[in-house]
Amino acid sequence: MNKIKVNLKSFGIAVPEYVVHNGELSKLVDTTDEWINSRTGINERRISTTPNENTAGLCTKAFYEIQKKTGINPLDIDVIVVGTITPDSIAPSAACTIQANIGAKNAFAFDVNAACSGFIYALYVGESLLRTGRYKNALVFGADTLSKIMDWDDRATCVLFGDGAGGVLLTASEDEKESFYYTDIHSDGELGKNLQVSHWPLRNPFVKEEEESECTHINMDGRLVFYFASRKAPKSVQTVLEKSGIDISEIKYIIPHQANYRIVEAIAKKLKVDISKFYMNIDKFGNTVAASIPIALCEMHEKGLIEAGDKLIITGFGGGLTWGSTLIEI
Repeated sequence: MNKIKVNLKSFGIAVPEYVVHNGELSKLVDTTDEWINSRTGINERRISTTPNENTAGLCTKAFYEIQKKTGINPLDIDVIVVGTITPDSIAPSAACTIQANIGAKNAFAFDVNAACSGFIYALYVGESLLRTGRYKNALVFGADTLSKIMDWDDRATCVLFGDGAGGVLLTASEDEKESFYYTDIHSDGELGKNLQVSHWPLRNPFVKEEEESECTHINMDGRLVFYFASRKAPKSVQTVLEKSGIDISEIKYIIPHQANYRIVEAIAKKLKVDISKFYMNIDKFGNTVAASIPIALCEMHEKGLIEAGDKLIITGFGGGLTWGSTLIEI
């Protein structure tokens, strides 16, 4: 029996219309455009302002971009996986809502929660399901609307994040071109409290000691996350290169999670790779969490920066704490 091959067929993105520049945030918190830009590389970000720009709505728009390029019939989709920490509801999942929106009646759908590494996790799940030979087409999204869980009085976090969605269509058959070389993913739950959204307190008629209620805003130890990402991401990139038997000189671009320009600089330094090899669009979108890597991939494709045969590494890191990398060929 021939080996099943998985191909990364097409890309699609969707971002909210409303653009929030750094200067506008200076009206909300004690900050300036210069302060934000010099420390993060961010100039502006997109923020959702209407219900159809919620997580599933943005993914739905991203799907229609994919459909325009490929002509894929929703009835031919077997799997929908969404990496997100901001679904529109706990149930149904964002993936199930997307399934309903696009009429993918023959698919099964579910979400993956790995924060800023969410797209890499979801991509690996989608790829692995197709490799079983039972399924032929998978939609994989990375999407988040962090604006709805943001503490807009917290200068340390509200300047960082933006909303958006990106997705890819994966196809599988014995005759497909193979797009995936190796995926390296990890988590360290002991560090989880350094980047978290507060939990729901345990409350029911039988609880003996009631927990204090906590707000559901994102909280982050920026220094620890910087240290964590600048150590783990380079090692993960090196792992996928070694396991794939490919030299870094063969990689056209490294697409990092768009968290902070300084983190990417630190990763480049550790890898001894020129910063120009890293694609960044954080200046326009901010940190869009699970959406950042697929948005970057789609933007690069639309700009003609990547083409068939190019080898790329995507690398992410975030809440969990989670991290990972994947080596792909367009």
